[in-house]
Amino acid sequence: MKAFDFDNTLYRGESPVDLYLFMIRENKRILLYMPVIIINIIKYKLCIADRDQLMKMINKYVKKILQGRHDVREITAEFWKKNERKLDEKMLARVEQGDLIISAGPSFLLDGIKHRLNTENVISSEVDLEKNEITFFNFKDNKMKRYKEMFGDQKIEIFYSDSYNDRPMMEISDQVFLVRRGKIKKIK
Repeated sequence: MKAFDFDNTLYRGESPVDLYLFMIRENKRILLYMPVIIINIIKYKLCIADRDQLMKMINKYVKKILQGRHDVREITAEFWKKNERKLDEKMLARVEQGDLIISAGPSFLLDGIKHRLNTENVISSEVDLEKNEITFFNFKDNKMKRYKEMFGDQKIEIFYSDSYNDRPMMEISDQVFLVRRGKIKKIK
C-alpha cells in the first residue's frame, strides 16, 4: 500500500486554508479570526503546535465560521468547483485503488472531492456538522493511530508527505518521499 498526505502533496496548498479564504467572500466577519489562525498554522508548519491547543483553537473558530451556515456540503461543492484545479495531476496519477490518502483536513472537505482521488481509503479529521466541531483531529500521531485502527499492522510501502509533522506515519513506512513545490525527494 502507498499512502499520501493530502495538503501540499496531492493538493497544491492547504485546502482548509483555501476553504477559509473562499468562505470570507460570503462572510466578511471571518476576517476577524485570520491573525490567530495564521499564527497557529505557522506553528503547525514549524512542528511546534501542541495538538490539543490547536484542536481547541480550530474548534472555537469552526463554530464561529460555520455558525448559521445552512449547508456546509453545498459550500464545499462550490469551493471544489473553483479549486479542483489545484489538485496535482502528476501526484494523483500515483494513487491506485487500495492506496490511502490521509489528511488533517476535515472529512466534509475531502468528501467533496473523493470522486477524484482514485481510492476509497481516506482518513481525515472528523467533524460533527450538527455541533460544528471536530470530534477527531487527524494530526501528527493521531494519523498513525487511526491508520492502525483501520489497517492493523499492514505496512506502508511508500509514504508521500510535505511535512515532518507526519513523522509517525514515516516511521511505519518502508520508503518515504517529501513532496515540496512539485519536487519529490526520497528521505527513507
